[in-house]
Order: sequence, then C-alpha cells, then structure tokens
Amino acid sequence: MHRRSATALTLALLAVLATGCSDGGTGTGTDAAPGPSATAGTGEPTPQAAATTAPESAAPTTGTAANTAQVCRAVDQLIIDGSRQITADSADATREELTPEQLNGKLKGRLSRLADDVRAQARKARDDRIRKLVEETATKIDAGAAAKSPASWMGTDFVDIPPRLTRDCHV
Repeated sequence: MHRRSATALTLALLAVLATGCSDGGTGTGTDAAPGPSATAGTGEPTPQAAATTAPESAAPTTGTAANTAQVCRAVDQLIIDGSRQITADSADATREELTPEQLNGKLKGRLSRLADDVRAQARKARDDRIRKLVEETATKIDAGAAAKSPASWMGTDFVDIPPRLTRDCHV
C-alpha cells in the first residue's frame, strides 16, 4: 500500500516538474520591452508602458519590475527544487519501504520548510500584488504540511500552484 502511495506521489511531482513553472509566461525573459499600449493580464498598463507615458516615475517602476522578476524567479526555483526533493524523498521511501506515516512525516517537514522559504520571498516583494500572491502560495503549501495525507494533497492541490504562478507571477 505505501509503495503505491509513494509511486503515485512521484508521478504527481513529475507532472508538476513537466509543467515547468520557470519563465513560462512569468515575464522574466529577455524579450524586448512592450510598447506603451501593452497591458498585464489584469488589463492594467504594464510598468514598461507606464514608464513610457510617465518618465518621472520610471526609476521606482523599473526597480519594482526588476524586484518582481527576481521574486517570481526565486519562487519558481523553490517550487521546482522542492518538487525534486520530494520526488527523491518518495523514491527513497519506496526503496526503504517506509510506512505511510513515515512518508507523511517526511512530506510534512519538507512542505513546511518550502512554505517558510516561499514566505521569505514574499517579504522581499515590493509589489503588493506579487507579495499577496506569494503569501497565498506559502499558505497553500502550509495547508499541505498540515494535511492528514500530504501525499494526497500533493496530487490534488500542489499541482495547481505552478500553473497559477506561471499565469500570475510577473510584472
């Protein structure tokens, strides 16, 4: 039974890694800056567009945009690294024939540390929207650490985190 749980968890995490949350629409690439009519996913002008129309506010906006890109990249990398570590833990659990309780204990610890690391990135964000998004992500990961079965949570709720970050964590 526990072998099946670890295998299912490993497959779910591999799906998360295959989805890829780094730079897939996060706005952290090196593409040319969009023109003044560009809008973010919210319908509001992007910082680059605002900088074009209001040069006096370009310096703070540029700093905030760079900070957002940095925070989003860091959170993406934390999620990817955490997923890899959890996948490795699951493979070890299968080899070592850990009980479901032992596997859940490892997962809870790993998820709790991941939530703390993500929350630390939220504190670095200058953009309130990004700070809120990253804090919400940490809260969701905390929910996984507190779940009765973190392995089940991983297969249902954790897999939604990377697509959301890809969609919403950008300048």
